Amino acid sequence: MTDRITSWHDAPSKPRYTPPHGAVDAHCHVFGPMAEFPFSPKAKYLPDDAGPDMLFGLRDHLGFARNVIVQASCHGTDNAATLNAIAQSSGLARGVAVVDPDISDEELQALHEGGMRGVRFNFLKRLVDNAPKDKFLEVAARLPKGWHVVIYFEADILEELRPFIAAIPVPVVIDHMGRPDVSQGPDGPDMQAFRALLDSRPDIWFKATCPDRLDAGGDPWDAFAAAVAPLVHDYQDRVIWGTDWPHPNMEKNIPDDGHLVDMIPRIAPSYELQRKLLVVNPMRLYWPEEL
Repeated sequence: MTDRITSWHDAPSKPRYTPPHGAVDAHCHVFGPMAEFPFSPKAKYLPDDAGPDMLFGLRDHLGFARNVIVQASCHGTDNAATLNAIAQSSGLARGVAVVDPDISDEELQALHEGGMRGVRFNFLKRLVDNAPKDKFLEVAARLPKGWHVVIYFEADILEELRPFIAAIPVPVVIDHMGRPDVSQGPDGPDMQAFRALLDSRPDIWFKATCPDRLDAGGDPWDAFAAAVAPLVHDYQDRVIWGTDWPHPNMEKNIPDDGHLVDMIPRIAPSYELQRKLLVVNPMRLYWPEEL
C-alpha cells in the first residue's frame, strides 16, 4: 500500500447540541504521525496523519472535555502513538491498548502507567488476520487491576463468541453494539441477540456509536436513532459514547462530526441520560479515582 487515506471531515460543523460539563468522547483514535510512529506492516489501510493536536482541537470544537483513545488497528500492537497522545493530553485522555498475547506483566504495567485502562480484542476479519481466543483469555487474566476488555465484532458471529465473552474475567465493553443491522428496528433479531448478551452478565457495557457505519440510510441516520434509543434507555448505566474520529476506513462515506454529536439527544433524550452516557459512565470506567 502506498496511497494514504483521509477518512475525516476537514471542516466539521459546530453541533447544535451542547454536551454536559465534563463530557467524554470515549471512542476515538490517532494515526501517527507516521514519521514518528510508523504504521504496522500488517496494516489493512494506510491513513494520513491524524495526531493529538487534531484530536484535541476537535474535542474542543465539539464541546467535550476528555478523550478515550482506542489503539487503531493500523498501528498493530505498537501502542506508542496512542501513548504519545495520552501523554500530551494533560491528564484528559486515557486509552485502550492492543497487545501481543505474549506481553509480559511488566509491559502491561508500563501501559497502565502510560494511561491505558483496557485492552481491545478485534474479531473483524477485514482488519486482523488472527484472533486467538485462548491467548486472549490468558491476557485478560493478567490485566492490571481496574482494566476491562473491549471487543469488536460483527453481529453474525455474536453467538459463536458468547462462550468466549462469558469466560472473560473482567468487565467487557462491546464496540459499536456488535454492529447490529439497525434497519431491523429496536426489536429486530440483531438487537434482541445483543440484549440477550447484555442480560447474560451485569458487567457487559457497550458503545452506542457509529451511526455512519451502521445506518445505510445515511445522515441524519434515522434508523440508528430509532433502533438505539430504547437500548440506551434500558441499559443506561452500562453505555458510553464516542465519535470514532478519525473514522478508520470511512473515506467514501465521511461523517460530519458535528452531526454525530447531534445524534446524542436523539438516543438519550433527557439530561439525566446524557450525563450518564457522556460523564458518569465513562468516568467510572476510565477515571474512577476522580469520582
